[in-house]
Formats: sequence, structure tokens, C-alpha cells
Amino acid sequence: MPPRKKAAPKGKAAAKRAASPPLEIDPPVVQEPVQLAPPPPEPVVSAPRPPSPAAEDEGSRPRKRARTQEPEDNGRVLAPLSPRQAERDALAAALIAEQDGDEHGGTGALHAERASDLYLDTVNRNTLDFDFEKLCSVCLSNIHIYGCLVCGKYFQGRGKSSYAFAHSVAEDHHVFINLETGKVYVLPDGYPVSDPSLDDIGHVLNPRFTQQSIVHISSPLHFRTPSFDLSNKPYIPGFIGLNNIKRNDHLNVVIHSLLHVAPLRDYLLLSNFTQKEPELLKRFASLAKKLWNPRLFKAQVSPHEFLQEVARVSQGRFKITELGDPADFLGWLLNRLHLDMGGTKKKGSSMIYRTFQGELRLETQQVKVQRDAFGFARPQFDIDRETKSMTTPFLFLGIDLPAPPLFQDSEDKNIVPQVTLASVLAKYDGSTTQESGGQLKRYKLTGLPPYIVLHYKRFTKNNFVEEKNPTIVNFPLRGVDFGEYLDGSRNGPQLYDLVANVTHESVAGTTRDKEATVWKVHLRAGGGGGDNERWFLLQDLLLEETRKDMIFLGETVLQIWERRTDAAKGVSAGLNGESSMEVDS
Repeated sequence: MPPRKKAAPKGKAAAKRAASPPLEIDPPVVQEPVQLAPPPPEPVVSAPRPPSPAAEDEGSRPRKRARTQEPEDNGRVLAPLSPRQAERDALAAALIAEQDGDEHGGTGALHAERASDLYLDTVNRNTLDFDFEKLCSVCLSNIHIYGCLVCGKYFQGRGKSSYAFAHSVAEDHHVFINLETGKVYVLPDGYPVSDPSLDDIGHVLNPRFTQQSIVHISSPLHFRTPSFDLSNKPYIPGFIGLNNIKRNDHLNVVIHSLLHVAPLRDYLLLSNFTQKEPELLKRFASLAKKLWNPRLFKAQVSPHEFLQEVARVSQGRFKITELGDPADFLGWLLNRLHLDMGGTKKKGSSMIYRTFQGELRLETQQVKVQRDAFGFARPQFDIDRETKSMTTPFLFLGIDLPAPPLFQDSEDKNIVPQVTLASVLAKYDGSTTQESGGQLKRYKLTGLPPYIVLHYKRFTKNNFVEEKNPTIVNFPLRGVDFGEYLDGSRNGPQLYDLVANVTHESVAGTTRDKEATVWKVHLRAGGGGGDNERWFLLQDLLLEETRKDMIFLGETVLQIWERRTDAAKGVSAGLNGESSMEVDS
């Protein structure tokens, strides 16, 4: 028979012992309310930070959660806990690490950088091109645009319903940059990345210049110390090609010429425009910064973004698909930039007027034919008759060329006439007269700007055809004295040196509207002559160094002359206004 079970002891002590469970299984139940407290326990993280709103919106990330489970990341070894406690502690540590790794910074930033390193090796710098208009490649919107650093395409937004998010999931591309702020994010997780290895991309997207870099650009050492692109090819910042998208080479030469005018160039490179400035001015400044950027990925720049805004503002007057006259574009661009910079009709009210605006006196008189000493009837300017005089400002001076010969030479070849620069500038000496519209006119300069733009009028139109004057103008590169054309008693040496020279080339018998015409520009690097000065010839993406004695052989259309600082000291010292670049009065 089996042994009989003992009867349970009776009494109060026995009942109390029978009602209480063993003590070994109680601690998890007793400690659980302590672990469920809202703030995480102090031993879990050595220095917790208050949560930021951006981190709360982002949510948790498994990658960072796995890293914070390591005991050495928290700074101390924890005692063994139950599975529920360990899970809650790991979740709290992950949330704190995510808050600290947000774009506001914190002690958890190291964890964010380590997690993002997994995708930084997918960045492909050879596909990046920030020269084109910032539009989404799917919806064509220009709001909140992000660039994929893997394939180079543009997408809108980074939320869960955005095109950038869909692209990251579909193509497995994870690193994106905000094209406006320059901040980098990892999608689809949506957390920011701050890594020094991405600084070069930010400098290509939005180059930054300081006063020290401006001084270096203006020195002869600039062209002696070249920069290098991703292919390790040397290039000189500022002397790189501009893409000819279709037929915009006449626009490229004007852009190159203006961005080598030192006051305007420095103003654009040091600018930090906000959202209030006109879009044309901001895009022109962005193009200037890219052209002079010493950290380009490729030694060429596309003016597409700027020219798109030009076509919009000019209401289709200047297009990238139609060839035109660079002088028309130069005049329109200078006046438009003057207005966008807040300029008025007052002298020196903008950087454009302080740099290019001069003054001249125009005298007009009715035509009266008189016979000279040889019996020829010619219109003459008579000071005894009524003369109308007016002073007017100018941004560039028009130069008339003599008519080419009508007949060929003895060898049945066309004669290309040559004239000197002094002979065509005689128009502004105050004594040479011109007949136009039944009136005699003569011009005299009353104020010289720091930079003089000359426009050689080569093209003439009639009802049937457009003709080009092939006359060659012989000019020196340095030391042209404009003081002899200046009115007043302060006439002294006003020496100017050439900065840019725009030429037109075409097959015989053709003009600008033909396919066989090209526009080129000569640009000066350095200054002062001798070994401190070099000249380059640019045609779209083609760049080559040229000899100084070959520059005048082209059919010049536009020139920009710079006043020597030593020759202008006496004049600029007495100028009033905000800057020493004020126009003479």
C-alpha cells in the first residue's frame, strides 16, 4: 500500500507559509514597474540628452538599435536582466542615440556617422552635375529638390510619399543631398549625414569664396598654380570652357568677358544672396562661382540654368537655340543687372554703373552745305549757328568702321583693309563730325569709367541681306591713352589695358545667321605684361593659349579695357560716392 500523505499542519503560521509563494520567482514581478517608468534608468546611458522634435518624428532605426546593445557603447556593463527588461532598455537607448545623432548634434552623432558609412561608398562623383536647372525629373517641380548622389538625378522631397523616397526603395540608392541647403540624408530611413568626406560635393554645389581667395585670383600666381579635376587633369579656375547647348556661343563669350571684370567678379563671388534677390542675379552669381571654383569635378561648366532664366526674363529675345548678336545681349544684360542690384538713374547707384558708366557730350546742328577752298560742297559744323548740346551717360561706346573696298585687287583677291585704333576713336575727339538724319553730330567724352566697353559695328542690314565689314583693327594690348578724348582741364594720361576681346569668324560670304559662323573670346590671365601676363583663346569647350601678337588679327566685335590703377589714382581720389570705382564727372 502506498504511504499515507501527511496532513497539512494547522495553525496561523502554517497558513501563512502555505499562502506565500517561493521568493526566488518574485524579483521580476517586483522590479518590472521600476523599468516601465517614462524616463530611462540612469545606468543605461551615461549622458542622456533631452529628445529633439526632429528625432521623435524620424522613428527608430534597427541599425542604430543593434549598435547601442553593445555594453561598451554605453560606458558600463549592466547586470543580467529579463528578456522584457533588456528589450525595453535597448529601445530606450536607441531612441536616445537617435536624438543625439540628429542634425542638431550631440554625443550620439558618432553612432549616426557609423551607420551612414555603410552607404557613403555608393556615392559616384562622376555622375554628379549641378549645372542644370533644379527640377524634379518626375514632376518637374522646383520645390524641395534633392539630388541622388549615386546616379545624379533630381527628385522632389524625402518623405514617405515623395519621389526621392520611391527612388531610394526602387533603385537601392540611399544618399541624397538637398540642393538648396546642401544637407545630406540617407533614404528611406530619412536621417541626416555629416561626414567630412562629403565636403567636396558641397563645395561643387555651392562654392564659397573669401577675401584671401579673391586676392589669390587677382595675382599672377593664379595661373601658375593650376587646380585638378577628378581625372587629375590640370585646369586654371576662370579659364574653363562653357557648354554650347545648341547655338549659344554668342552668349558664352559675353559671360566670359563680364566675369573677368575684377569689380563685378569679386562682387558676385563674395555675394551671399537670400530669397529676396531676383532669380537672374542669383543664377549669374552661381555661374560666376562655378566658373572660378578651384575644386571642380570636371573642368567645364554649363550655363544652362542661367540661360534658361535669361530666356524667361527677356521673354524669348535671347534663346539658346538661335544665334544672335553678343552686343545686343551685353547691353540688355548690363541694364538688367543694374536694375536687379537695386540701381536707379543716379550715377554710381549699382556695381554696374560704378564699373562701366561714363559720360559724353553730344552736339548737334542742322546740316548746311558749304563749299570748301577746293570748291567741293561738304557739310560743315559752324559754331556761329545754333548748336544743341547735351550730356548723356553710356555703358559702352560704338565704333564705326570705314567701308570696305568695292573692287578686288590686281590678283582678283579681296582686299582686307586695316585701320588703327586711334583712327576709329577719333569719333570722340570733339572735332570730327558725322552726318545722320539731316544733322551733324560730334562727340566728346566728359567722364571715363574704370572699364570701357567698345563695340565695333561690323554688321549692317538692309531690306534684303545682312552684310559684315571685314576691316581689321590694329590695337595694342596695353597702354591705350583715352585721356586725349576726355574733355576738361584735367586731361592727363588715362591708360587702359585690354582685358577681353570678342571676335567673329565666318566663311567668306556668310554672316552671323549661318551655320559656319563661330564666336571666340580672348581672355587675359594675370597682368602687367611680360611673364606675368598670358592670353587664352576660348571657343565653347575649346581652350588654348595664344600668342599676344596674333590677337588683333581677328574680326573684333567687342572689347573691354581696364584702367590702370596707377594712372587712375589722381582722378579717383577726387571722386565722390560709395566706392573708388565711381565714374569720373
